Amino acid sequence: IADRGDGTFLNPIFAGDHPDPAIIRDGAVYYVTFSTFEAYPGLMIYRSYDLVNWEPVAPALNTYIGSVWAPDLVLHEGRYYLYIPARTDGYRSIYVITADNIEGPWSEPVDLFLPYHIDPGHIVGEDGKRYLFLSNGDMIGLTDDGLATNGEVTHIYDPWRYPESWDVECFCPEGPKMLRKDDWFYMLTAVGGTAGPPTSHMVISARSRSVHGPWEHAPNNPQVRTLTRNEQWWSRGHATLIDGPNGDWWLISHGYENGYWTLGRQALLEPIRWREDGWWESLGGDLSSAFPIPTVERTLPHGTPHSDDFSGSSLADQWRFFRPSRDEYERISLLQPGLALAARGESPEDSSPLCFVAGDLSYEVTVEIAREAGNEAGLLAFYNDQLYAGLAFNDDGLLFHRYGMSRRRAADIPAGTQTLFIRMKNDEHVLTFYFSLDGESWSKMDVQMEVSGYHHNVAYGFLSLRPGIYSSRAGSARFYNLQYRALRDDR
Repeated sequence: IADRGDGTFLNPIFAGDHPDPAIIRDGAVYYVTFSTFEAYPGLMIYRSYDLVNWEPVAPALNTYIGSVWAPDLVLHEGRYYLYIPARTDGYRSIYVITADNIEGPWSEPVDLFLPYHIDPGHIVGEDGKRYLFLSNGDMIGLTDDGLATNGEVTHIYDPWRYPESWDVECFCPEGPKMLRKDDWFYMLTAVGGTAGPPTSHMVISARSRSVHGPWEHAPNNPQVRTLTRNEQWWSRGHATLIDGPNGDWWLISHGYENGYWTLGRQALLEPIRWREDGWWESLGGDLSSAFPIPTVERTLPHGTPHSDDFSGSSLADQWRFFRPSRDEYERISLLQPGLALAARGESPEDSSPLCFVAGDLSYEVTVEIAREAGNEAGLLAFYNDQLYAGLAFNDDGLLFHRYGMSRRRAADIPAGTQTLFIRMKNDEHVLTFYFSLDGESWSKMDVQMEVSGYHHNVAYGFLSLRPGIYSSRAGSARFYNLQYRALRDDR
């Protein structure tokens, strides 16, 4: 939790994998969502009054359209829009969904047929028309209802270039976030690549009197950048300017935590100021300091609990399927308490595990699993379908997963065991598993793993290493009383 309880906060404001923030202000309320990639339901929307404490509202995307990259959340003439880049193995495009109420229901995705761009940024031009700015300095018009393109993609901006001597991943202009203020249009762009070297990602700005240009580079580009690999926050970028509740201004962005690529890109917040020349500059430095929380009359509890006794009438907010089929939620039955999960596939690789985002540097997860004959079920540290670790059991006994591969264990438990308690401890990348037949007497696995390499720069995908459960082969498995516990106050 960023809020320190003394009127100040420390970054991150969203710990764990919350990349590409898309934020709007609606009166006194702020809403934000993030890229969710292969996790569904996707695009969970959060609500805040002070920009620091956020509660979940509802997921906006339920229909699988592929891996969801940086979206843009828009409020236009009383209606909400989400513009969503997504890609599957054979197709990529940008989609739009809409809602009259931020809590939904949201419409089914409408394809805008934009296969060559990512990261849309919506703005209404000086002509009253709607536009989407796109990666690589391009732009396209929208129809008045925002549900189709109008005209052709045009190139309207050549982003500022950093010195060739800097260590970056690639030029990769992306994530244009638009603001109209004082008769200027401001465009914030991410360049340098979102991963790669710690100093890759950065925030640059340009401005124009017209959405069609010409665009003027900010004299203080880049306004935000990780300067050395010694800083806590690496590859800071993909930023949006937002006016705060007290007339102040803030910048929300994302970054990797030093040494913890496995957590994914985490959401960061820093104060900015507007200069006399009309440009902005960050007051956040390297984000190692605490900042005052904007003073508001109403605050909200932050985030969602990770522990789940599965006693609710619906699945709790933190859970997401990995790369689900259209009928994935039909696998779930809530037993109140308990979650029954029907089998899919033969292993974690093809079982669409059910996972949640963890943001602590050290934590443990414990769960009770009761499986039917023929079923295989377990507890995972899951990056993707090719890279995961975990402990599971089936009719023949224990299975140990690491490097995305499975190995049969010796007779650690009796063959045919149908109920097992499993505990996973991730202590700063050292992964340890325990098991128990009764939940009281525990045995430690004799193999431990170092999993700091389970991340994007090794396995691609822009994902994070997440706790998860799975059920495969046949029948179903029932999960009871999942307990999550942070092991220390790491930040």
